[in-house]
Amino acid sequence: MAKEIWLWLKEMAGKALGGLGGWLRKLWRYLMGWLSTVSGSTWRKVAIAVPVLVFLYIVLGMMVVHRVDDSMDDVPAAPKGGSQAVTTVAYLVRREAMDHNWTPNDPIFLPGWWVDNTPNYQMGLKSALERFSFELRDQLGRMRGSSTVDENLQRAASGLGIEPDRWVIDFSTSMLPTRPSDSFYKEAVKELEAYNVRLVQGDAIFERRADNFLATIDRIALDLGASSAALEQYVGENAGGVLPDLGADDLFYQVKGQVYGYLMILKALRQDFPNVIEDRELGALYDELISSMTRAAMLDPILVSNGAADGLAANHLSVQGFYLLRARTQLREVSNILLK
Repeated sequence: MAKEIWLWLKEMAGKALGGLGGWLRKLWRYLMGWLSTVSGSTWRKVAIAVPVLVFLYIVLGMMVVHRVDDSMDDVPAAPKGGSQAVTTVAYLVRREAMDHNWTPNDPIFLPGWWVDNTPNYQMGLKSALERFSFELRDQLGRMRGSSTVDENLQRAASGLGIEPDRWVIDFSTSMLPTRPSDSFYKEAVKELEAYNVRLVQGDAIFERRADNFLATIDRIALDLGASSAALEQYVGENAGGVLPDLGADDLFYQVKGQVYGYLMILKALRQDFPNVIEDRELGALYDELISSMTRAAMLDPILVSNGAADGLAANHLSVQGFYLLRARTQLREVSNILLK
């Protein structure tokens, strides 16, 4: 019986494939016949028009896609009893992954692949938000680290931890179509907003203690220190070259995105920890910190230059590194005061 079923299935499959093959042969003959009627002048026009259209598609698309959004005035206020830092992170992720085009995972046939400042900026911003989501999950959203991890914050951190360049086709993860990066980020926004709703209702924890604030400040300082070291190393190895430095703008905009993300988080933390800042008399120092971070985040040269230290051309990486080092020093001063 099983053999008869197998033979029947084999026969049906053969008929189906035979019918499909016949249909494809007819379609091929039809297309070849139609193409043979196209004149040579038409082919010449097509040969000229196609590259021109592709060029216009890429160039105009690059103009539309290019966006380095470093605005600071559009962040919504947190609901009463909620966290401004959580609201800010959710807003920034929503803005970049949903309102704007998420470019780091664009394939070669999309205009976003051909720009580099926007994806580097978005990756830098995402790295800051991802690191802070870990702090939310491990410190701020738990009762002295002894309570269980908040499920909303756990899922948000997991979503933001997805690599930024994953598209629907990613053979490094699967041979089948997969979920792109921005779909995970959209879910992270929902989890952060759900956490804030629970926080307002009293069903979630946001520990506004000095030691939590200290741990967050230290994590930010450590991350900025790594970026400062990367800038120093790059300038030391590549500054003052004869040829244009095509990699300088990549690093510049990655750091710019990261600094902008931490700037927005630090501004939000001031609203989440007003008592700690007031009790430790951190107001003036915190203002200086925000000022240094703002100057680093708002740097926006027309062309990123990596000139020699004693040359005529500017070195924007060094300028960025100066403000970054200043901000990191002020972060350490805040930490030292919180330790007392």
